[in-house]
Amino acid sequence: MLRNRLLPWFTLSALGVGALAGCERASGTPPEARPAPPAPPVAVVTPPARPAVPDASAVAKLAEHFFQTPRGQAPLPADTEAQVALGRMLFHEPRLSKNHDVSCNSCHGLDTFGVDNKALSDGHRGQKGSRNSPTVYNAAHHIAQFWDGRAATLEAQAEGPMMNPVEMAMPDAKRVEATLSSMPEYTARFRSAFPKERKPVTLAHAAKALAAFERTLTTPSRFDRFLAGEHAALTPQEQRGLEAFITTGCTTCHNGPAVGGASFQKLGLVEAYPNLTDAGRFDATKNEDDRGYFRVPTLRNVEKTGPYLHDGSVKDLPTMVRLMGRYQLGRTLKDGEVEDLEAFLKSLTGELPPAERISAPPLPPSTKRTPEPDPS
Repeated sequence: MLRNRLLPWFTLSALGVGALAGCERASGTPPEARPAPPAPPVAVVTPPARPAVPDASAVAKLAEHFFQTPRGQAPLPADTEAQVALGRMLFHEPRLSKNHDVSCNSCHGLDTFGVDNKALSDGHRGQKGSRNSPTVYNAAHHIAQFWDGRAATLEAQAEGPMMNPVEMAMPDAKRVEATLSSMPEYTARFRSAFPKERKPVTLAHAAKALAAFERTLTTPSRFDRFLAGEHAALTPQEQRGLEAFITTGCTTCHNGPAVGGASFQKLGLVEAYPNLTDAGRFDATKNEDDRGYFRVPTLRNVEKTGPYLHDGSVKDLPTMVRLMGRYQLGRTLKDGEVEDLEAFLKSLTGELPPAERISAPPLPPSTKRTPEPDPS
């Protein structure tokens, strides 16, 4: 991995010169009695103070290359308002789980930046999965979904948790479709969202509606205003942090519009990451070369989406920054660098969509045909 490095400051000091033992004996004067020779002058070069106010234009120019939308990215599907509205309902719908007690929002709280702030989320019967629930905000810019990238699209990802026995535990697609078809309002909404389909209420269409809704979940931040030319949107410290983020090599993995999510990377690239037992992308591909690789997470809203890593094992942001410096870049970051980097990362905290777009909407009542909750 190519990594740019900050150039270290150097302090020059003179080298002490030791007298040879043979010369000491030849002089006839005991070494301990001879006065010490005067020390040679020490040349000290004092590094210039780091500028309190970076050149914002230069930093912005440097950043343009790394955070623009990647070339060749496929355009997003033309989702309709009816699909988005239906997807919002389904995102908050607990009856898509076997026991009617887990929804997408349970693990991906839209009012808490798309996560539940737990190392491992609670699913059916309180079971816990093996990986941390990543944020759904800005996920449309990800190269693939889930930590191991096993879902190529948001649509494919949306189906997974419903059928996962540890998460929502629905037994099959028929159960999902029977549940939704049992409520007249859902039937009407599916027909409106998919008017050309002979059978509008299907698991695939439910996943499409969920994906359409999730594509609206973006969080513009002060960082975006900075990239757009409003240089005062970031403080001098945040600009220093952005500059350090680029020059230390963080952008090798964390680039693109989501500041991450656009590639897979080995955890412990430079130095083996301690106690790593999760096989990562290998679980999805069975390719030995993918062992220990994970989809790079987005850093947007990272201040709010801890704990960190695939297993939620790192609780605070400064520790995460230091660990990434060591194991991904081979660097021991100084306190000042960590503080600047943390300041920049916090500038990525964005604005949540309005409450009327992300809060739970009224859901249709169950009917006699709606399958009963099943705690088994």
